[in-house]
Amino acid sequence: MNIIRKEDIKQEVFDLYDDYAHNRVNRREFVQKLSAYAVGGITVASLMSILMPNYQSTAEVKADDPGLKSGYIHYDSPKGDGDIKALLSMPSDAKGKLGGIVVVHENRGLNPYIEDVARRAALAGFITIAPDALTPLGSYPGNDDAGREMQSKLDKNKMLEDFIAAYYYLKSHKDCNGKVGVVGFCFGGGIANMMAVRIPDLSAAVPFYGAQPPAEDVPKIKAPLLLHYAALDTHITGGWPAYEAALKANGKAYTAYIYPDVNHGFHNNTTPRYDKDAAELAWKRTIDFFDQKLK
Repeated sequence: MNIIRKEDIKQEVFDLYDDYAHNRVNRREFVQKLSAYAVGGITVASLMSILMPNYQSTAEVKADDPGLKSGYIHYDSPKGDGDIKALLSMPSDAKGKLGGIVVVHENRGLNPYIEDVARRAALAGFITIAPDALTPLGSYPGNDDAGREMQSKLDKNKMLEDFIAAYYYLKSHKDCNGKVGVVGFCFGGGIANMMAVRIPDLSAAVPFYGAQPPAEDVPKIKAPLLLHYAALDTHITGGWPAYEAALKANGKAYTAYIYPDVNHGFHNNTTPRYDKDAAELAWKRTIDFFDQKLK
């Protein structure tokens, strides 16, 4: 089997994977369409292998990092609907109270990548909570395909309420200074936008390639926004001009970046859509923003 490099993958393959990852095509259609690109000794299996996330060697912060206190907790879901599992992390040598960050996962539950992101943010000097919206169905099942299928069965508004509840859990935590922001990726980026709409005292919101809220909801936003978009992500980035117009019309505080020549998911270092330069720059901007707004 030939070794496939990222640069050998056609953009159409990334676009096809994006359709599959966002449930615009099912697995059978994905495999069928992917076969058109299995040429020159490259098999469908090898293409799928490189497109799927690799969690074995990509974590930047180990779960048992001595610089962290990190572990799972449960908090109450609104309206008496049980509880939600979440990863709570903070620096082990923290002095005084910390700014808080809610870390919102993609459309597949609290997978190892999002847990890693939550630990990275904690090491930067924050207390972080990364909820698993799949808790009512048994939590993240160990692979993204099954997680995506599970999440598709949940009501998005109910999930939003569970992430809002995480905000209030963190805001009242004994180790939090009361200033809480949110960062979200993909589905989580859309949730970050909606949390900015729904929570008047949210201190900051950072959506990564997240769906925009309706224009009529923009006046409700009080939090400063830092928005990251991928130039090749036509589905999400195509909605930015109208969102920006609404933000400007309502005098909202925002900074937005569109990163050239990168795909949706460019921050996720477990797949070939990852772009190291764009991801590191976007993350530095994110931490600098939270340093300004939460500390």
